[in-house]
Amino acid sequence: MDGTTLVGAALLGLLEGLTEFIPVSSTAHLLLAGHFLGFNSPGNSFEVLIQLGAILAILSVYFARLWKLAMDLPTSAEARRFVGAILLAFLPAAVIGVMAHGFIKTVLFESTALICWVLIGGGIVLLIIDRMPLRPKYTNVMDYPLSLAFKIGLVQCLAMIPGTSRSGATIAGALLLGADKRSAAEFSFFLAMPTMAGAFAYDLYKNYDKLGMDDVTAIIIGFVMAFIAGVIVVRSLLDFVSKHGFAPFAWWRIAVGTLGLIGLWLF
Repeated sequence: MDGTTLVGAALLGLLEGLTEFIPVSSTAHLLLAGHFLGFNSPGNSFEVLIQLGAILAILSVYFARLWKLAMDLPTSAEARRFVGAILLAFLPAAVIGVMAHGFIKTVLFESTALICWVLIGGGIVLLIIDRMPLRPKYTNVMDYPLSLAFKIGLVQCLAMIPGTSRSGATIAGALLLGADKRSAAEFSFFLAMPTMAGAFAYDLYKNYDKLGMDDVTAIIIGFVMAFIAGVIVVRSLLDFVSKHGFAPFAWWRIAVGTLGLIGLWLF
């Protein structure tokens, strides 16, 4: 493996950690950056497998809360309802992800222009939602009813289209269904754990035989960078959203999508 590939893996890992938990689509950023950097991985597995770094980042930040939740499960109906809500919200993505895995990886992941247009469209939608005079009914993720969680899980399935953003779809769906901005972002964090872990495990199962030592080295480098950047983002995102809303992310999506289309047209 040459130095250029190592640098590319590090940059993409950093990009994964910075964008995974904000509503800008980490997959779109990785695919676009990889396209213009000439970075290729077997079956586009690098982009999925380095998510393990982001998963461990959120687990490390939320470890104390997750541990308390686990200890409360035998005696707390609230804790059991919350865990059930997360698993119920995860279910639609698990089913559709397995059924459409081949189409997503071989068709949608390769549609660079589509990714750019979805980034722009999603940015516009996020701007509209951010400016709507919504009156939230739910401000604590522990109080989300099962029906709300399942509906958010259905909306999350839109993120199968690269450029949509898993966190963006989850947050937008939660806002429209009555959640406030902070709890919507936090629910997205919790839902990310089983969703990303499932995507990682299934993609590794499907593609492990295609990975050589160079690919594994690149994935490890990307994983480490994603972990470091992910910790920083998870620790700061909720306060940022509470103060500034989601408009900055919407404008970023529109800018990246537009620059991507210009780059494709020029090169």
